[in-house]
Amino acid sequence: MSQTETLTLQTLQSEVSRVREELHLRDQLVQQLSQELFRLVKGNANFTPPPEVSERHQAQMRVLREQLQDVEQQVSFYQNQIAARDEEIYQLRQSVQELTDRSRMLEQVVQELPLIYRQKFSERMAPVREKVAMLQRENRQLHAELQSVSYRLAVRSRNITRVDLPSFDRPTGGPIPTFGNA
Repeated sequence: MSQTETLTLQTLQSEVSRVREELHLRDQLVQQLSQELFRLVKGNANFTPPPEVSERHQAQMRVLREQLQDVEQQVSFYQNQIAARDEEIYQLRQSVQELTDRSRMLEQVVQELPLIYRQKFSERMAPVREKVAMLQRENRQLHAELQSVSYRLAVRSRNITRVDLPSFDRPTGGPIPTFGNA
C-alpha cells in the first residue's frame, strides 16, 4: 500500500466515525423528542390538534384513541384474568403443600405400622404365652402324677396274691367233655 492510499483510508475511517457519531446523536435527539411528545400527548388528554390539521388526521386520531381504549380494556381484562389465575395458582400450591405434608405423614405411619403391629401382637400374646406356659407346667405335673400312680398300681398288682382256683379231678379213661355238640 502506498502512503496516499493509507492516508485516504485513514481519512475515510475518520469520516465514517464522525458520521456514526452524528447519527447516534440524531437518534438520541429523535428518541428524546418522541418521548417528550408522548408525554405531552398522554399528559394532556384534552389535546386537540390545531385547526389547520385536516379532517383525515382528526379521523385517524379518533381511530387511534378508540384503538387505545380497546387495548386498555383488553389489558384490564387480561390483568383481571391474570389476577384470578394467580389466586388459583396460590390456592393450588397451598393444596399441593397440604397434600404433600399429609402424604409424608401417611408414609411415616405406613413405615411405622409393622413396628406398631409387632408391639400390639406382643402385648396380646404375652397373656397367651403365660397361659400356655402355665398349662405346660400343669401338664408336666399331671403327667408326673400319672406316671407315679401307674407305677404304684403296677407295684400293687404284683404284690397282690394270686387267686387260687379250685382244681377239679379228672375222670380217668374218658374223653374230656366238650361243648362242641351242644
